[in-house]
Amino acid sequence: MSEKSVGKTFDAIFSDHRDSRIFVATFASNVDRVQQIIDTAAKYGRKVGVEGRSMVNIIDIATKLGYIKIPENTLMEIDQLKNYPDEKTVLITTGSQGESMAALSRMASGMHKKIHIKPGDVVVLSSHPIPGNEKAVSGIINELTMQGADVIFQDTHVSGHACQEEIKLIYSLVRPKYCIPVHGEYKHLKAQANICKELGYDKDDIFILKSGDVLELDENSAKVVDHVQTGDVFVDGLGIGDVGNIVIRDRQRLAEDGIIIVVLTLDRESANVLAGPDIVSRGFVYVRESEGLLDEARHVLDETMDILMMKGVTDWGKIKTSIKDSLGEFVWTHTKRRPMIMPIIMEV
Repeated sequence: MSEKSVGKTFDAIFSDHRDSRIFVATFASNVDRVQQIIDTAAKYGRKVGVEGRSMVNIIDIATKLGYIKIPENTLMEIDQLKNYPDEKTVLITTGSQGESMAALSRMASGMHKKIHIKPGDVVVLSSHPIPGNEKAVSGIINELTMQGADVIFQDTHVSGHACQEEIKLIYSLVRPKYCIPVHGEYKHLKAQANICKELGYDKDDIFILKSGDVLELDENSAKVVDHVQTGDVFVDGLGIGDVGNIVIRDRQRLAEDGIIIVVLTLDRESANVLAGPDIVSRGFVYVRESEGLLDEARHVLDETMDILMMKGVTDWGKIKTSIKDSLGEFVWTHTKRRPMIMPIIMEV
């Protein structure tokens, strides 16, 4: 459907909710959609507020470049929202995809500093959930509904992506030497590659790239020559990119289940236990209220060390592994938690 069809839907929504405050969440980059919201608001004599950093920036730039035309005295600052009756205001905001820090999400959760959703508000989600965002969008709808808002999310959006015939038209007009489908999931890239084949392109001139692929082009050829690292870069203090997945996993485990340190002293010659094993825990259980559990854990470790001594095991690696296994099984059985277990062996 044409983008203009959304304007008719907006008109119907504004007409049906003349006495309500209206919020419209959409993609900040969809300038024409924003223009239609502003035009409809002006038609019904409503002031327009804009919230969300990307929305504010894009509307500002698009207005300066002449892509958005705002009728005089239509825009208002968010701080002025309280100075107008609900039936005279419209708020254009970001967050239609349920982004946790976007303006609409903060409003829905009651964390926004200046705007609070109240019963009777009408919230229009002018977008379809991007694949993978369905759960987040559904959560926003539920939160808004619980606060008494009327949420409208059907027939308020048309795709901004080209259909097959439009893709064929642009290829026919531009006639590129190579076809490089971009944006979307792999199935979308593959669908566009198939369109290129239908238009007569050779399969060697069609490139479906993965994130990080380096495509080198010259006057005569094109080929993938390299692959660079892409994805999230962890910033930790002064270090950038030096914290890997294993470190992050350990930190998550420590945060969720805590740590148990087992300390014992072995005789250098006989490998007999001279002291311990002693247990020190942090973030696992409150020691004063769990003395019985820790006493049982020490008993389990004593039995484990007795068995190892009877078998003549002196290898530190095997001793540490046995301590982790026996104590880990005991803790899981009694607490259903898996704290990090760190054996420390000292030799005398």
